[in-house]
Amino acid sequence: MGQTSDFDPNLLISHKFPEVAHSYSERDVILYALGVGACARDAVDENELKYVYHEDGQQFIQVLPTFAAVFAVASFDFQLPGLEYDPRLLLHGQQYIEIHKSFPSSGCIQNKASISGLHDKGKAAIVEIEIESYEKESGELLCKNRMTTYLRGAGGFSKSSEPYSYSKYPNQPVSAVKVPKSQPFVVFGDCTQPSQALLYRLSGDYSPLHSDPGFAKIAGFSRPILHGLCTLGFAVRAIIRCICRGDPNMVKNVQARFLLHVYPGETLITEMWLQGLRVVYQTKVKERSRTVLSGYVDLSRLASSL
Repeated sequence: MGQTSDFDPNLLISHKFPEVAHSYSERDVILYALGVGACARDAVDENELKYVYHEDGQQFIQVLPTFAAVFAVASFDFQLPGLEYDPRLLLHGQQYIEIHKSFPSSGCIQNKASISGLHDKGKAAIVEIEIESYEKESGELLCKNRMTTYLRGAGGFSKSSEPYSYSKYPNQPVSAVKVPKSQPFVVFGDCTQPSQALLYRLSGDYSPLHSDPGFAKIAGFSRPILHGLCTLGFAVRAIIRCICRGDPNMVKNVQARFLLHVYPGETLITEMWLQGLRVVYQTKVKERSRTVLSGYVDLSRLASSL
């Protein structure tokens, strides 16, 4: 499927998406934490019980910073005016999360979406979507998400010989993170469960790619695959555990590049390199010896015990 020649990219870029309110409860926070593997190996894990239970009289459930991605999924339905594509061929390329304020354990969020990038790659289009999430009551900015999606079959809309390319952030080009060749500062392994995608989808991403065997085969996979954002949740949870000594509030920014799919039940090995206040990481699937995810996490400070 090719893009029709009458598509005007400027209309998509200037399109005003409706603002979407998203309410969540402490139960949603807990369900998300379980969906990204918290307490899966040890139900009373002293590092992670705080994400799912009021341990030792704590007043609020702690919220993992990657919970911010749930706001993005909840507020954007990927209806892109004028751009024709098959949703089965959509690939999630990158995710950037910017944390402005620690998340309350429940609340109502106002989400504002816009197109921050559009690039014609001939046989495909790359669309960058930015979503700003505000606390509805106070109006304070809570976080920003930027998603890069690769839409197979949606390219070829350029009106000139020079392929169309627009970016809201031209001084922040999308590029792969350079993973050091040195030995990692720390390595952490974690097993996903065969039902991991079925649990994670309850946080709002109900794409049949992660649950329907027939749909997954049409998309080119032998069976349903794990959500890329679930894999990211596993990786950042490992960084919080190993580098932040269990303090999720140390995380400022998260960048991820999705390189390969993960099948539920596979083992994730996250390697971490500490570079000042930045943790460069890559996550591999042990069973296939393949890198599935890479990126960085910026911290507000270092743990005193490092």
